[in-house]
Amino acid sequence: MSDKHYFPSTSANSLVPRALRALVSANDHLSLNYTERVVSNAFHDDSKVSIISGGGSGHEPAWSGYVGDGLLSAVACGDIFASPSAKQILAAIRTAPSKKGTILLITNYTGDRLHFGLAAERAKAEGLVENIAILHATDDVSIGRSKNSHMGRRGLPGHIFTMKIIGAAASEGYSFKQCLALGQAINGQTVTIASALDHCHVPGRHQQSSVPDNVVVVGAGIHNEPGQLHLSPAPPVEQLIEQCLKFLCDDSDTERAFVKFEPRDEIGLLVNNYGGLSVLELSALTDEIQCQLSSRWNIRPCKTLFGSFETSLNAPGFSISLCNLTAAARQSNQSVATLIRHFDCPTTAVSWPNTSRPSPSQQKTTFDDLDAEVNSQITASPRIKFDPLLLEKALRTSCERAIAAEPRLTQWDMVMGDGDCGEAVQGLAESVLQSVDKGCTASGDLLEVIRSVLQNVDDMGGTLGAIFGVLLSALYTALRKNSLDGICPNTPNFYSTALASATTTLKSHTGAREGDRTVMDVLLPFSEEFSKTNDFLSAVDVAAKKAEETRHLKAKFGRATYVGDASSQQLPDPGAWALYEIVAGLADGLGL
Repeated sequence: MSDKHYFPSTSANSLVPRALRALVSANDHLSLNYTERVVSNAFHDDSKVSIISGGGSGHEPAWSGYVGDGLLSAVACGDIFASPSAKQILAAIRTAPSKKGTILLITNYTGDRLHFGLAAERAKAEGLVENIAILHATDDVSIGRSKNSHMGRRGLPGHIFTMKIIGAAASEGYSFKQCLALGQAINGQTVTIASALDHCHVPGRHQQSSVPDNVVVVGAGIHNEPGQLHLSPAPPVEQLIEQCLKFLCDDSDTERAFVKFEPRDEIGLLVNNYGGLSVLELSALTDEIQCQLSSRWNIRPCKTLFGSFETSLNAPGFSISLCNLTAAARQSNQSVATLIRHFDCPTTAVSWPNTSRPSPSQQKTTFDDLDAEVNSQITASPRIKFDPLLLEKALRTSCERAIAAEPRLTQWDMVMGDGDCGEAVQGLAESVLQSVDKGCTASGDLLEVIRSVLQNVDDMGGTLGAIFGVLLSALYTALRKNSLDGICPNTPNFYSTALASATTTLKSHTGAREGDRTVMDVLLPFSEEFSKTNDFLSAVDVAAKKAEETRHLKAKFGRATYVGDASSQQLPDPGAWALYEIVAGLADGLGL
């Protein structure tokens, strides 16, 4: 691993917008929203399904290099190894509108799941889309079934197969349901394993960790994760490839046999450079992989790609992905020939092999055109009227309680997490109070207030920010639907049913449940009690009890799973307690 860079003292994340600007300046068929770091296809056709992707930067050419006709409609690029914010993802959705629907193709990591989930709920709440779905790439086999029951498998470069085939299908006019079913089938029939000699080095960051010279990692991730298996002394390349292919192809391994390969199946092979290997060495690795696939597993790929498709900056490593096209075709009611045709279909994406370019005579879409179109599509919302003074008092009291709790939240999170929960909650509360000072409650329209608060949540960041964002976006959608359905807003049932719906939506974006020592330990029983009794104060009492009980729970999500032990520390979960303070403040402000 080299720690020398041409930008040694530059903030790592300042490189991202400059790199995107360079990409778009060299390719006239691409457009750039520089502020939100969104790259889009300037010739996007809104009569076709939009395939939108994105994720952390540092994996180039993923994601920006795959934008173009026949592939991705738009991408949102986050900081290095960090998910883009929901605000960025919403900008990508607005940039690539579709009358048929939008599929968000993402790798399966917590930050991506939450922020893309939040963006999807916001897009529905704002009326930007009618059909939207999230397609999670889950191709990693290094972590077995018994260890990934909460989140599922990680997303690794095998999603390249999914992306290319559904991108071409969308371009050919497939329906939203057809594209989604096809993507799910391909993802379900794709497996990936990776190996690395060392970690990558992030420009501008001090880094100590590295892999010893006599060690080879099997099961390497794309974010400097430690890997599942460290082989020492480093084995000959033939033995390394043998071990990797066994993880992919051995159907007797009950932990990792996610895809079955039959003798006559048509198989796609992708050998991906993690960024630090020479073309010569990667080519030789590909040859060894092909030889062993044929001799040991009777697999002769009908399609082979090798090169830098999804990197980890300058990491010296590679990944092997196999996609059973025959099984995917059978699962999606397509022919194998159709899937191969989609895989071979030309694209204007600059980082895909054998690209083509649009004709200079074609009309290029401008951002002004897009802004006008998006504004015309925003659906007018009904009004849910409240006493403006009561609304203001409820918000103020809730925010003041949250701010007062900051010292305790910070203290607890310094022990159990990364120490930022209290400051994040305080920052959100102060931001909401500023909006109240500017008159966000003056109209007395509850939906307008929620929209205002969502803008504050957009800047919160972190897992708790994404949780709040998804919940509020889904709550907005449910309240709006209740109002349009003619349900009387003057009853508790109007709000309890909306909260129950929003909570169900949130659960689809996170595996956290009651008992996992997260904010869900308060939210889920609070919502359940409110739905059962239609008594908000009774639900707050349940929230208080559940927040206190988190003292005795063992963390199952996040940093607290490996930093501390809740059962011995006897400290409440900061996120769960923060939610209790917020709802208790609302109850106080409403005079309940």
